[in-house]
Amino acid sequence: MTRRLLPFLALALALSASACAPRLQATGPMSGTPRITEDALVARDGARLPLSRWAPNPSKPWAVLVALHGFNDYSNAFDAAAKQWAARGIVTYAIDQRGFGRSAHRGLWAGVDAMVADAKAFVAAVRARHPGLPLYLMGDSMGGAVTMVALARSPALPVKGAILVAPAVWGRDHLGPIKRSTLWLTAHTIPWFPLTAEGLDIEPSDNKAMLRQLAQDELVIKHTRVDAVWGLVNLMDAANAAADGIAAPLLLLYGAKDDIIPKAPTRALARRLMARGHARAAYYKDGYHMLLRDLRGTTVAGDVSAWMKDASAPLPSGADEAARRWLNTGD
Repeated sequence: MTRRLLPFLALALALSASACAPRLQATGPMSGTPRITEDALVARDGARLPLSRWAPNPSKPWAVLVALHGFNDYSNAFDAAAKQWAARGIVTYAIDQRGFGRSAHRGLWAGVDAMVADAKAFVAAVRARHPGLPLYLMGDSMGGAVTMVALARSPALPVKGAILVAPAVWGRDHLGPIKRSTLWLTAHTIPWFPLTAEGLDIEPSDNKAMLRQLAQDELVIKHTRVDAVWGLVNLMDAANAAADGIAAPLLLLYGAKDDIIPKAPTRALARRLMARGHARAAYYKDGYHMLLRDLRGTTVAGDVSAWMKDASAPLPSGADEAARRWLNTGD
């Protein structure tokens, strides 16, 4: 990120006298009753968040999974895994979070409070539709950070457990002073400035065919406002602060080849969560950031459904044992 922003630092300094604040989406009062329609979650302020659903056919589900996607992505992120879960009797719901996918104001950050309110409304609406089923909340990357904050702010949220897929926990403490300062300056002077991944040596997955599809998918954001990155860092900070306040059982998934969320903050988070006795970790030596869409994504999805079935049993892949070695030795 720093290499991409430094050429514009002089411009940002020149504009600092007329600095403007990072922009947030406007939201209405979060006072309504959330509900699910055929194709959307109607949030508490009336906003419509496009909805995807994968259900077992013809059998009835034994569990329900509520899923939150990652940054610049949308609900389609869960398509492959959700089809596998449907075949195993799990119904999955996923929304396009505010500012992403097919939702309104695409590309404009909604803020931590609005995103967390939507997550809680999503759980409530799905709970009302499936009152007798165990309900699990899943967050992928950015969605993992939203999940953590929602669980900490609402300990009584009616979930049996939560799955954090490569959660976004790379907060300010891990950015370093140059990146922190550069991000603050640009977000407060040229918040509209678009960032891309061009020139960055990042390999989000080993699934090349899937990555080519994402490159052509118009619903995946390719040019990111710098104030959206600022907002994401705020969310990651909030997730780190929330970690010690989560009471729900957790499964944290992470890949050894993740180029997006570094190992150090993820390892620190996993150790904090597991020290409280209600969390487990899974570490995939061949896994990238997009664990559920990697070439070995079926293995990861299988571990998720197995954990939902019996949270105390060893994971089929052995990734929980690999996580214990990783957390103990750092290898």
